[in-house]
Amino acid sequence: MNLDYLQRILTSRVYDVARETPLQAAPQLSARLGNEVLLKREDLQPIFSFKLRGAYNRMAHMTAEERGRAVITASAGNHAQGVAYAGQRLGLRTVIVMPATTPEIKVSACRARGAEVVLHGDSYSDAEAHAYWLQAENGMTFVHPYDDPLVIAGQGTIGLEISQQIRAARYKVYVPIGGGGLIAGIAVFLKSISPQVEIIGVEPDDSDAMFQSLAAGERVTLPQVGIFVDGVAVRRVGAHTFGLAQRYVDRIVRVTTDEVCAAIKDVFDDTRAVQEPAGALALAGLKRDVEERGLSGETLVALTCGANMNFSRLKHVAERAEIGERREALLAVTIPEQPGSFKRFCRVVGGRSISEFNYRYAPRAEAHIFVGVQLDRADQRATLLDELAAAGYDAIDLTNDELSVVHLRHMVGGRAPEAVDERLYSFEFPERPGALLQFLESIDESWNISLFHYRNHGSAHGRVLAGIQVPEAALPRFRESLDRLGYRHADESENPAYKVFLT
Repeated sequence: MNLDYLQRILTSRVYDVARETPLQAAPQLSARLGNEVLLKREDLQPIFSFKLRGAYNRMAHMTAEERGRAVITASAGNHAQGVAYAGQRLGLRTVIVMPATTPEIKVSACRARGAEVVLHGDSYSDAEAHAYWLQAENGMTFVHPYDDPLVIAGQGTIGLEISQQIRAARYKVYVPIGGGGLIAGIAVFLKSISPQVEIIGVEPDDSDAMFQSLAAGERVTLPQVGIFVDGVAVRRVGAHTFGLAQRYVDRIVRVTTDEVCAAIKDVFDDTRAVQEPAGALALAGLKRDVEERGLSGETLVALTCGANMNFSRLKHVAERAEIGERREALLAVTIPEQPGSFKRFCRVVGGRSISEFNYRYAPRAEAHIFVGVQLDRADQRATLLDELAAAGYDAIDLTNDELSVVHLRHMVGGRAPEAVDERLYSFEFPERPGALLQFLESIDESWNISLFHYRNHGSAHGRVLAGIQVPEAALPRFRESLDRLGYRHADESENPAYKVFLT
């Protein structure tokens, strides 16, 4: 099988439109991690993503009969741009089905290249099902975003370039995984010519279809996927790509949203380029792998594979990057409710910078403050907690508490003793125009909303924190209504930060 793929890669048509991208050193990150870190800059392609390679290679090899029909595809954005670009160059009509959550920058780019864009569903899987229906109805040619040998071969030309550009005999390559086309193409080429090269896939911890499939020995369909890293939000990997990953991929690393945000900042610091979340995913995995395995003095390659991000999302990335790098500690601290308490607390914190301080006066003996403290290194958080305990302060570490990071840090001090039988729930729903109104209208009016927090992060999903007054006897009916609502939700009523600040 690998000989077939090698031939397809070596005879690929990608260089009709794509460029050979540089393998760029990341000196700041290399010094910090104690390894030589190199970035394969696929964000420098004409569509700011590697997806042009596979899409064009597939379409350039179409038969005359296939060219006579319109081309259709489903994509979260970058493959769509590749198909639109290729269609424009080859003179083909293209129809792109994209999830309604796709960043506007990707939708506009496709339309600018003459593609007909259809927005459908909230995930790639929804869009794919609708695209297949349109294909059957209209007799169009489907160009799969990852599970096609010619698409895989087009992406495999990246492996060919890396082999020609790198000087080290032994190295590790970190590749983001969505449906698996990119890692399949790179892995089959590099492992065929240099078996000692290590191929490591990287997935978000909430969209890890390849990790779960490899663990199970068969393709697994995820019930749902996170959509912050929208470029890899795939519920089921491809059949071709899964088989190649089984043979050629050495390891899968999973990372958090905060680690991806920190990696976006790392790329910017070394290159002044802004990656989309999927574009920085591989680097986030590289950093996690260095930490987990204690790698030192090695040559590590990470693909920066896409830079198509809405500008408004940068606010969310900036907020989470410091937490992802673990350079900030978020704490709930109990201090005496008396003049001078904050000053005494700051003396214990010492020369560290306080990045956030939320407090509201209450007529009682103790006050609860929410405080952010800047750190130089992640291990300083434990030292800070020890120092506070030695000084007699009761401190709760909230640094990794999602509810605190997203919502409660903005709501400290809001207590409502009159809100009896309050249940605290967090909700997620696809972010689109009118989504918040749709969410509010779908809430059963039988129960009073006693707390509500919503903040638009310019992301693909919206988040709401709601306090809802529900008597004990009505809980079964309430929970049934939440299931009918259909949004991802979680009962946060036992969250320690909620109990400290809001009840």
